[in-house]
Amino acid sequence: MPHLSDLIRRYTALKTADLEWLHSLVSDWQLLADLSFADLVLWVRLRDDSGWVAVAQMRPTTGPTAFQDDLVEKFLRDAPDGAGDDSVTPQMSAKRALIDRAWKEGRICREGDPDWSGGVPVREETVPVRRDGVLLGVIQRSTNLSSARTPSRLELTYLQSAGDMAQMIAEGGFPFSDQGPLMVRSPRVGDGLLRLDKEGRVVYASPNALSAYRRLGLTADLVGASLARTTLELSAAADPRDESLTWTAGGRVPKEAEVEARGSTIQLRAIPLIISGDRIGALIMVRDVTELRRRERELMTKDATIREIHHRVKNNLQTVAALLRLQARRLQHPEGRAALDEAVRRVGSIAIVHEMLSHTPDETVDFDDIADRVIEMAAEVSSTGAVAVVPRRVGHFGLLSALVATPLSMVLTELVQNAIEHGLKHGPGSIEVRVHREAPLPDPEERASARLLIQVIDDGVGLPADFDLESSSSLGLQIVRTLVTGELAGRLEMAPKDDGGTKVLLDLPVDHEVQPYN
Repeated sequence: MPHLSDLIRRYTALKTADLEWLHSLVSDWQLLADLSFADLVLWVRLRDDSGWVAVAQMRPTTGPTAFQDDLVEKFLRDAPDGAGDDSVTPQMSAKRALIDRAWKEGRICREGDPDWSGGVPVREETVPVRRDGVLLGVIQRSTNLSSARTPSRLELTYLQSAGDMAQMIAEGGFPFSDQGPLMVRSPRVGDGLLRLDKEGRVVYASPNALSAYRRLGLTADLVGASLARTTLELSAAADPRDESLTWTAGGRVPKEAEVEARGSTIQLRAIPLIISGDRIGALIMVRDVTELRRRERELMTKDATIREIHHRVKNNLQTVAALLRLQARRLQHPEGRAALDEAVRRVGSIAIVHEMLSHTPDETVDFDDIADRVIEMAAEVSSTGAVAVVPRRVGHFGLLSALVATPLSMVLTELVQNAIEHGLKHGPGSIEVRVHREAPLPDPEERASARLLIQVIDDGVGLPADFDLESSSSLGLQIVRTLVTGELAGRLEMAPKDDGGTKVLLDLPVDHEVQPYN
């Protein structure tokens, strides 16, 4: 389905500020659809003012839908004979006059009798959308009456609240321009609803909302009580001077808050009802998030445990490296000392990855920092006084998962060390690590991977004439070949440069959901 922004820019002359207002409205109009038991369709005028285009649609979760098909990107074009447009159903064409009337008169318009043209009785209403006194579009509110029955107190409260919200939209008072940041999952109508009067007293409490407050320890009835005072008395951690909770629970500000008591946690969302500049009351959505918060605390504990494990692994690896370093100093045999020095370097590269993982809650790391430290460490360990080498990185690795970062750090260590010890063994030179990250090509049949292309280039003596990577006896190159083709499932190439030196190419698949660094 096309995105709202694309449709607005493609078909209308609305400005950026108007688009942002409509975005805020559409992001929150599930609330209006559920309170109305009705479908909502947002119509805006075409750029050439030749008709209407539907740019957004919402179905209710509290009742049956009036439209089986999506109406987004459907048109109602002006016609001299008033016949409408063939791209919409006859039922929609019949509502054109109601949409036009709401737009011209700038007020909510209702049909008297249900419309049966679609096979089911549908009551129509149109609500103008206003921002700063200027009309932006019209919301068509269509209610399927096929399951109509004598309404309960809950349904009457829903419909009254929906009418108040529709009036706020028509006056330009909703959505709220000063609304605080909403949580990832705000309470919905079905989670629990409280209706307050202008004094902040509860005039209606849905069964779910009342149950949530019972879990906090409420023993009396909510109806008739001051919700702000009751919530503060029940809250285990609330300070009597906690103005944020008081104003939210009192329905005075459009914000969210959480209340904890007796091991339970409920989430509140306040929507002040302001008609013609006067606050007539408020809607408070209530959601029991006790189990959700418990799982979040468990995840936080697990994340902390994992980070502590990475920290201890790093410490243990550093201890192993220190022991190997001590052992190397005691050896008189040069080849044995060199072998232990290589082991110290390899253990150190793994320790760097675990150190980075100990500082992040995710199993992903910014590999640029790891690469710089690994390259520098390899150069320091491998260089001698006669061979001063400062490797250089060009490009960004970005964020990589731990499954890729650990073997890749060892591969870079071995390649840099090999370039210094063999390619630059006769004198100073340069080593460059070039990185390029390619995004995956769109593939409708399978999940493609991004590619990480790495080149390790030196300007040293180059490769021997009889060099063969597959049969090389070098332990370092054997490690590189095993890690690249095995754990990293990549491709490894090693060839002489045209102007002297050696070029090593690594072509590795990486998870395209782990984003590159920008």
